[in-house]
Parts: sequence; structure tokens; C-alpha cells
Amino acid sequence: MDAEPLRRTVAFSGPASPTLTLSPLRRGPGDPCFQLADGAIWKTSMQTSGPVSARILKTGRDTVECEAWGDGAAEFVDGLPAFLGAHDDAAGFAPREPTIAAAYRRVPHLRLGRTERVLEALLPAVLEQRVAGKDAFRAWRLLVTKFGTPAPGPAPARMRVPPAADVWRRIPSWEFHLANVDPGRARTLVSCAQRAASLERLTARPSADAREALRSLPGVGEWTAAETAQRAWGDADALSVGDYHLSNVVGCTLLGHRIDDAEMLELLEPLRPHRHRAVRLLEVSGMARNPRYGARMAIPDLRSL
Repeated sequence: MDAEPLRRTVAFSGPASPTLTLSPLRRGPGDPCFQLADGAIWKTSMQTSGPVSARILKTGRDTVECEAWGDGAAEFVDGLPAFLGAHDDAAGFAPREPTIAAAYRRVPHLRLGRTERVLEALLPAVLEQRVAGKDAFRAWRLLVTKFGTPAPGPAPARMRVPPAADVWRRIPSWEFHLANVDPGRARTLVSCAQRAASLERLTARPSADAREALRSLPGVGEWTAAETAQRAWGDADALSVGDYHLSNVVGCTLLGHRIDDAEMLELLEPLRPHRHRAVRLLEVSGMARNPRYGARMAIPDLRSL
């Protein structure tokens, strides 16, 4: 029989929106660490104190309740308000650009959460470098399912806790090959796992400095550092420069035509230090315009090489 969970309720000053806050943590519909079941969000994590499964449910207009199981439950519950975005500070965010201002009026309760688990944010971002999202999500699912541990508590079937850093370090090269992860990304992933302790300490540094430290790692560029900072630290200014689609989405939404990264940076500069917040608002408000793309690039099958 499962042990009794630890419980905590977080009350917000306005409408609670856990789905909006936590959806960036989901790596595809088959993510073994993030599932939706019976109206609740289930999330697993490897905390410093051990594994945890959490069931997160909106229980009122402005309240969210969490039940957590596992050795890491107390640590997870202690950080729950930050995880749900209760500490997000939008002070000074007063966009004048009409579309972004309209998106803010439509979703004024968007909150950026922070997991404070750097490696868990960084490694899937590494897997997503320069490949189709579908392929990266599959690699994450295969690797976590094989090398992670069963989710504690009554979590949905097939949920797993992400591997600890020492497990990632010992994954053989052929296992990455079977997951269709090229040697470059595999080396970056293992190298990051080898520096796990130092990476977790970045949480104590200002986000801009922490992003710069991430970029000093071999194989970690501006895009990967931003994707990590958005999730681990709730960094409101971490713009995903280098994303295959983002600049075109921003350009088509705000200007009616495609733009490149340099033009996107110039366009969003007045919104600093809330550039990522502005992009998220466009996404979740439904106001983002996705330009028509050409044919999807075929996913290379490295396993046959």
C-alpha cells in the first residue's frame, strides 16, 4: 500500500493557472515524467533528497493542491509555490506594443514557474538541439523509461523518475545510438551530467549570470541555455534565440511578416527584462500567428548507421 502523501495548498492573489505554468515542462504527450490524468497534473522529479511523484490539482479559482510521494516529497512540497509561479515578479512589465498588450489583458494571470532542478531542465533541452521535436521527445521517453526509476506512489502507469546524474554519466554510447541521439548531443549530455553539482549551484546566481555560465559548457549555446533558464529559474528574459521557428512567429504576429533572430532581438529589446514573458503571453493567449512552413524535414535514422 502506498504511504500517505504529503499535502500542501497554494493560494494565489488571482486566478490559479497551473496548466499554463507547468505545460513547458512536458516533453511531448508520452513524457514519462509529466502526465495528465483525471483533471490533475502528475509530475516526477529527482530532488536532492530523492525521487518524488506529485499530483497537482486546481481546487478553486485561486487555489492549487499538491499531493507528493517519495523520499523527495518534503523538498518538492517546500518548493511548491515557486514551482507554480507564486514568486514570479512581473513588476515593470507594461508592454506598449498593441498585440502583446492585448495578450497580457487576455491572460493577466500567466505565471512563470521555477523547478530549481537545472540538470532536469538542461538534458532534455540538449536532446532537442537541431532536431525535430518528435525525435527529441522519443529519445527522452526511451532513455528515461530505460534508465529512470519507477514513480513512487499511485502515479499513472509507465511514469518514471528521471535518472540521477551518476546514471546519465554511465549510459553506454550505444544506448544513445538506439535512441537516435547523435554522438555530439550524447557527449554534451554526459558532459553536463558530469558537472551536475556545479550546475545545480547556479540556482543561487542571478539568471543572466547563470545563463552565461551555462553557455560556457561545450555544446551548450544560447538557445539551450535559455530553454534551461526558462524552466529551472523562471527566467522572464530568457529568449530562445536560435529557435527554428520563434523569430518567424514573433515577426508574423507583431509585424505580419517573417523576420530573423537579429530583427527579433531589436523588436523585443524594449521589453527587457521580460522578453520571454512576452513570447509566452503570445503563445498562451492564442494570439501567436504561425507562418506556413514547408515540408517537414525528414528525421535521420542514426540507428541504421
